[in-house]
Order: sequence, then C-alpha cells, then structure tokens
Amino acid sequence: MKCTLIYPLMVLFALGMIGCNSGKERTEGPLSKIDWSNKEVNLDQRDSLITGKSYLSVYSQIYSYTEHTSIDLTATVSMRNINAARKLYLLKADYFDTKGNRIHSYIEKPIEISELETLEIVIAEFDRQGGTGANFIFEWAIEPQSAPPIFEAVMISTYGQQGLSFTTQGHQIK
Repeated sequence: MKCTLIYPLMVLFALGMIGCNSGKERTEGPLSKIDWSNKEVNLDQRDSLITGKSYLSVYSQIYSYTEHTSIDLTATVSMRNINAARKLYLLKADYFDTKGNRIHSYIEKPIEISELETLEIVIAEFDRQGGTGANFIFEWAIEPQSAPPIFEAVMISTYGQQGLSFTTQGHQIK
C-alpha cells in the first residue's frame, strides 16, 4: 500500500519542479522589439543642437559565492528627459557585452523624448548575452540651455524568498 502512494506523489513532485521553470525560457537577442517609430524625427534642420555621449553599466548577471556561480538579473534601463520645456533627442542606444561586443542597437533613426518623459529598455532575466560587465553607450542631442539626459538602470532578481536589487547611473563621456 505504501508503494502505490509513493509513486503518485513522486510524479506530482516532478511535475511541480518542471512547472517552476516553464516560464523561464532562454532566447537569443531581445525578447521584444521596441517600436519607437512614432517618436522618430528628422534632425537635419536643427543645426544648433549640442551633442553628447553617455555610458551606463548594466548587469545581466552577477557573481555569487565564487566566479563559477552567477545569478541572472532583469535590468530596466531608463532614459530620462529632465527638461520641463525642451525635448531631448536620442541618436543611439547600443548594448554591449562584457567583452565590448555590440549585442543590439535599439535606435535605428533619431527619436525624440518629450519634456519630462522617460523611455525604458528591459533586458530580460534570462538574456545572458551581456554578462557581468554589460553596458550601454547612448548618443544624444539637446537644445542650447537644456540639461543633459539622465540614464539609469535598475537590476533585480528574486529566487524563492530572496530578493536582490541595485541601481547604476550613467556617466557623460562626451
């Protein structure tokens, strides 16, 4: 009688373990293409714009215990126009891996970010391409007398009852 009860319990346990991982499929490249076509602008007539470049570190993974064990993270990258009266123009948003190889370019044509607007890019938890040293390079343009944009990332992961989160801030490099 004990034997007949144990086998169904083992099957239920195995199905439960499989179900825990069912929504965590790994894919190559961005999980979703961001459509900013309604924000595209022609900047040919705007010769008075000031251009700049910013660097943002983003972590797809972090080490845990040793360099042989890592934790996957979801990263939310925020591109913020902090000007209340002027638009910001984003020319490039390129994502690089730990070795400096470009993984993906999120902007094909210049886009505008409206006054006080924030645009976001989400790097999925199981998109491991970036690794432990992933980063973004942003190229942007602003009107004279405007404040430069702010670039931030929030990385988060939850396993069981443990949660982990931290932020990084971009640095203007040009």
